[in-house]
Amino acid sequence: MKEYLENINKAFESRARLGIMSVLMVEERVDFNTLKETLQLTDGNLASHLRALEEANYLRVEKQFVGRKPNTTYQATEAGKSAFKEHLDALEQLILNNRNNE
Repeated sequence: MKEYLENINKAFESRARLGIMSVLMVEERVDFNTLKETLQLTDGNLASHLRALEEANYLRVEKQFVGRKPNTTYQATEAGKSAFKEHLDALEQLILNNRNNE
């Protein structure tokens, strides 16, 4: 059981970060407003979680202008994808282990 807990990544413990990475695992690139609407988060809350994932090198940020409007998109890095898969695998093993002990 201890080895499963060691692979739980604290970067993904919050619902918001789990949601962000879940979306980015399915979609190659997602803009800020899509993430905000999908996850039902405020601008500030989403921005702080995105910043934390960016600082961990789990996502890449691309800022550009579409016409005169700024457009920020996010993409999971290879390190982010790998870390998230390891996190999900650890959660799955923890759940399976607990079900087998019932």
